[in-house]
Parts: sequence; C-alpha cells; structure tokens
Amino acid sequence: MILRVLGFGVCLSGALALASCGGSGPTTSQPAAVVDTRAADEAAIRAADLAWSKAAGDKDPVRTASFYADNAVLMVAGSPIGTGKDAIQKGFAGMMTDPKFALSFAPTKVEVSKAGDLAYEIGDYEITFSDKKGKPLTTKAKYVVVWGKQADGSWKALVDAPTSTTN
Repeated sequence: MILRVLGFGVCLSGALALASCGGSGPTTSQPAAVVDTRAADEAAIRAADLAWSKAAGDKDPVRTASFYADNAVLMVAGSPIGTGKDAIQKGFAGMMTDPKFALSFAPTKVEVSKAGDLAYEIGDYEITFSDKKGKPLTTKAKYVVVWGKQADGSWKALVDAPTSTTN
C-alpha cells in the first residue's frame, strides 16, 4: 500500500511538473500595453500651475516652493542658480517681502512625454518688484518649466527658467 501511495505521489508530481512546463508548445509573450496618460497628465500639470500661481500671488513662499522637486533648479536671468527646494523657498521668501511684489503665470503649451515621466511647459508670466525709488516695476515675459512625475504620481517642477523673451 505504501508503495502504491508513493507511486501515485511520484506520478502526480511528474504530471504537475510537465503541466507547468507549458506542454502546449512554444508561445510568444506580448509586451504589456502601455496606457497613454498624456491627456490626464497635462490636465494634472495645468491644475498644479493654477495652484502654484495662486500660492505665488498669495505671497506664500512655502506653498510656492512645494511645487518644486527636492533637487529642482531655478534659473533666473542675472541671478545665481537656485538649487534645491530649500534654496528656492528662501529666494521666494526674500522676494515676497517686497510690498510691491506680485507674480502670476499660466502655461500656453504643455507637452508630456510618451513615457509619461517628463513634461515641459511654456507660458507667460508677469512679475512686479519695487524699483530703487520704491515704484513698481513690472516685467511680462515667457518661461519654460520641465516637470517630472514623482513616485506618488504627482508632478513637480525640476527646472524653472523664466526668460526675458516677450513674444
């Protein structure tokens, strides 16, 4: 009886092993279909822009800097490169103490990569500072932002480069 049970167990194990080998012949596996999320990603970036511009308009340096990745770079013409979210936040905090400071911006184009991990944006901004006499000095120009999708699915600015280009 023991030999019969052992024999049955060996046969069953062999049958399972053969079945797991895919005895139906060679198969070709298809790569998983990549879902195109570019439209949703663009909408998420545009929504982030609205909140980001509002934070800047509210003169809130903490909220303004929260839209940057930890290793982000801010490249303002005529100024040293701001590297890292903390440095960028300190820069905004300094600018926002100016009573005439105002900043608003909006994208005119958002382009998301097919891979869905990077995007760039071109837009218009308007910034106002006090000049040396305390009068408001306003600049209207273009900017470029490079966005990166984060592990949690959110989008953060990796590079922010306001320009002096006006058209």
